[in-house]
This record gives sequence, structure tokens and C-alpha cells, in this order.
Amino acid sequence: MPDNQSNPAAPPASPAPLADHTPLTGRQRIIIVGGGAGGLELARKLGTRHGKKHDITLVDCVRTHVWKPLLHEVAAGSLDANLDEIGYRAHCYKWGIRYFYGQMEGVDRDRRELLIAPLHDIDGTLLMGRHRIPYDILIVAIGAITNDFGTVGARKNCVFLDDREAADSFRNRLLNQCMRVSRAALTGVPGEHVVRIAIVGGGATGVELAAELYSAAGALRQYGLEHFDESRLKVTLIEAGPRILPALPEKLSHAAQFELERLGVRVLTNTPVTEVTEHAVFTKTGEEIPAELRLWAAGVRGSSVLENMDGLEVNRWSQLIVRPTLQTTRDDRIFAIGDCCSCTLPGTDRAVPPRAQAAHQMADTVYFNIRRMLRGKPMRNFVYRDHGSLVSLSRFSTVGSLMGNLVGGAMAIEGRLARLAYQSLYQMHLLAVHGKIKGMMLIALGQVNAIIRPRIKVH
Repeated sequence: MPDNQSNPAAPPASPAPLADHTPLTGRQRIIIVGGGAGGLELARKLGTRHGKKHDITLVDCVRTHVWKPLLHEVAAGSLDANLDEIGYRAHCYKWGIRYFYGQMEGVDRDRRELLIAPLHDIDGTLLMGRHRIPYDILIVAIGAITNDFGTVGARKNCVFLDDREAADSFRNRLLNQCMRVSRAALTGVPGEHVVRIAIVGGGATGVELAAELYSAAGALRQYGLEHFDESRLKVTLIEAGPRILPALPEKLSHAAQFELERLGVRVLTNTPVTEVTEHAVFTKTGEEIPAELRLWAAGVRGSSVLENMDGLEVNRWSQLIVRPTLQTTRDDRIFAIGDCCSCTLPGTDRAVPPRAQAAHQMADTVYFNIRRMLRGKPMRNFVYRDHGSLVSLSRFSTVGSLMGNLVGGAMAIEGRLARLAYQSLYQMHLLAVHGKIKGMMLIALGQVNAIIRPRIKVH
């Protein structure tokens, strides 16, 4: 099926009842919306096992995948996304599934049809009108967006690091500002020749970006900006809570803050942001923090499109509420995985945290449950295994905790061991998405690229 043509098959009959575990006979139409960490892994597994027996389609509103935990490196210029991205079209063809380029707009549950928004060219020309794609089983895996918590001016005046486009935009603005400062220093223009950056949110994204910026700035002298280095950066990291990296043990949180401050980052805790303007960030303490570049990395929420899912239950952050089987509470044929869903497991009072490891584990459970659904077998509940958290401070340090609840508590690690563990996370992602053979080849290629490719991307 071509990318932008819906399946021409006739509308399906009424759905087979699932409560009595009736097998789903015939060729089933399985649609995965979202090609992030969980969706892409699930697509490969379903395509490998069921690609010849059933119609499996991956829908995404962009053409390539970049692992979201790497976006801070793209934003700082430390990573060339062109070398690490995955093209959906070729990837889907390899695993025997279809790729559909489009934006989910909603769902018609009575007719079991996915609603696709009109698609326009760069100049606004209509490429494809609004239309529908029928499904028998639907998996929503569109991830989440950054939560601005209704802060005045945040959405308008900050970059939200939700996708590659935003990361590229931030990098371009950063390079332009660095060039202005370098030029001003060279020509002797009066004033403070620094690039002021405010990062709101002291979680993993904000902390990793702050450190990566200093690493990238130190390399700019090798790329034509002789009058610019890390001493001309003035980064402020603003956290509303009592400490940065709240998911890590307090000892590691303090270690990360010490390292950031050693680099030159000003770290503010217990400092909620009340307003963001075009030139500054204002805090609840009354302080005005001037900043030419402002990035918001505080909290996550579901996309507003999830509020238009034909009555499916969502929480106050617009995430689909799912049962322990990862089926939505009001429709057995619709699953949700990753950051776009809220799953509170039996015996717990908090939802599974929005992490990449949770999305990978959810993909495994949904793969198993879809296979069971096709055969009319009972499904199993999702079990979340916390393998810990790791945060990279670029080439300067890495901190984290391993094992998590697997051993009844976290094991704190720092330094080289933590760095190796952090690198293994991306390697595990490559193996999950590409399979063992190609995954191992890409890991080896990545080691070579780390040596021969430019240290930063300046174009």
C-alpha cells in the first residue's frame, strides 16, 4: 500500500467479542501510531512474526526516527542526527510492514477507523485530504510533549525539546548567538560578550543539555570561532523542586549539581518560574534572569489529540488511561504504550514513570498480548521492572543508579562505569529496533563514527 492511501478493503464486520477470548480469524489490520522507542520496536517484532499473515502499518507524522534521549546532543550540536536517524520507509519495508506518513487526528471506535489529518506541503499546498484508515487492533505510541504547566509566555518564548525539529532549531539559534558574541569580541564592541541560556527543568534533559553545551562550546574554536569558548557561556538551570534529578538518590543529585557548578552552570532549586518573555525568565522569588536562549524541559503531558479519541478515558495531563494489560479502559481493541499512556499497576498508587525503559517493556507486553488476542488466549498484565536511571554530563561525568527495584534498592554509580552503562542504553535500543545482526553492526559503526566524524555539527 502506498504511504498515503488507506487500505481499500471493505469496512469490517462488528468486532469479535474479546471477553470470552474468541480468536480473531482472518487477516487482521494492526495499526501502530508513533514510531518512537516503543512503537518502532513493537513494529519490528510484529512484522517479523506476523508480517505475512496480517496487515501491519506504522503511522507517523515525520519520516525519520531519532532516539528521544539523544535530542539534547542534537540541540547542543554534539550529535549529527543525519548519521543516527532511522528512515521509516526503508525500515518498515525490511520488516514486512507498511509505513504511512500522516498525523493522527482522532479515532472512530464504532467503525474502527483511524482519523488522519490533512497533509500539506511546505508552501501550504494540500497534499492529501482528511481521510480514514480501518483497523482491527490499534496501538497508540505517540509519546508525550513537554508540559508548560500553563506558565505565562512559556509556550511562545521557549524551545520545547520534543522532537528533532525543535533540537535543530535550538542548535541553529545557539550557533548564531555564538557567532554574534565571537564577532563582538573580535571587533571590540563594548558590553558583556556572553551567550546567556536559561533551562527550565532540572530533570535528566535539562541537566544533560546544560553539560553538553559546555562540551560543545569548548570545540567551537576548532570551527572558525576563535573568540569563543566555554568561558563565554552563561547557563542557568532552574528547578522548581528542592533538588535536581529527583529520580536519582540524593547523593548523586548533589554530585551532579557540584559538577555542573564546576563547569560554570548556575543551578537554582526551589525556584518556580512564573513568566517567560522574549528576553528573560522571571521566577517566583522575583528575580529576572536575562537569556537570549530559553529552553523548557520541565514535566511531560500527552498531546491534545488524545482528548479527541472518541470517548477514551484520559487523565488531567491528557494521557490515555490503560488497564494493566495496556488496553485502554473503554476499548479492548485499542492499546497505548509509552509516555502517552497512564498505567497504574495493581498494588501501586503511582503510574509507571515516563521513561524509555518503560516504553520498551510495554512494547514487549503488547506484542505478547496481541499474539494472545489473535489466538483467543487470555492476556497478561504488564510488569514494570525499574533498571535504574543514568544521566550523562557529557564528557565530564556520568551519574546514575542501577538495578532499581530489582534488588530492593538503587545501587549508585559514577564515573567510567556509569558512562559505560549509559552508552549501553542506546546500544540496547539499536538491538531492539534493528535486531541482533544489524544492531551489532550499527554499534560497531558508531564506535568508528565517534572517532572520525566532527566533534560538533555546525551546519
